Amino acid sequence: MNQEMSNEERFIALFRTKIHREGAEKLLSFLCSDHSDFFIAPASTRYHGAYQGGLLEHSLNVYDCLVDYLARPRVKEIYGMSYTEETVAVVSLLHDLCKVNFYVESTRNVKENGVWKSVPYYTIEDKLPYGHGEKSVWMISQFMRLTKDEAFAIRYHMGFSGPEDNNTVGAAFEKFPLAFALATADMEASYYIEGIQPKQ
Repeated sequence: MNQEMSNEERFIALFRTKIHREGAEKLLSFLCSDHSDFFIAPASTRYHGAYQGGLLEHSLNVYDCLVDYLARPRVKEIYGMSYTEETVAVVSLLHDLCKVNFYVESTRNVKENGVWKSVPYYTIEDKLPYGHGEKSVWMISQFMRLTKDEAFAIRYHMGFSGPEDNNTVGAAFEKFPLAFALATADMEASYYIEGIQPKQ
C-alpha cells in the first residue's frame, strides 16, 4: 500500500482489495456512513488508542501484526497455519467492530498546577450490551457470513485478558489456531505499537 495514504484510505483499499464475499460492500458502506463512527472512534477510553481515529489505527496495526505473524517460517511450517488473504483481512480489520458507536466524548475536571480545568475524555455508552468479541461477530454477521475459523478468532481475540474462563479460551486456541494468532497480533499492536497510556 502507498505510504502516502491516510489510515482511512488504506483501510478502504485493503478492505476492497482483500474482502470479496457477498455482503462485504454493504458492510463497508455502513462503516463509511453517518450511522457509524468507525473512522473517528477511539480504541479505548484511556489505554491504547484513546484518541480520535484510534480504532481505525488499531485495526490497521493488528492487520500488519497478523500478516507478519503468519509469515513466520515456524508458524507456516511447524504450526501449519495457512489462511487466505481474505480471512486475514476479515479477522484483523473487523475484530473490534463492537467499538463502533460505543464511545462518546465528554469532559471532566482535573487539577493542573493547582488550577481546575475541564478536559475532554471518552466514556462508554453501550447501546448494544452483547459482550466484546461476540458482539463483533454478531455485527459482521448482519452483513456477511464468517467461516468458523473467523468467527472463533474474532470471538476470542481478547485471549486470556477477556472475561471468559481460561479453560474455554485455551480450548478455543487449541481448536482454532487463528484465534491465538489474532490474539497475539492484537496484544502486539496494543502493547508495543500503540503503547499503554497511563491512567489520569
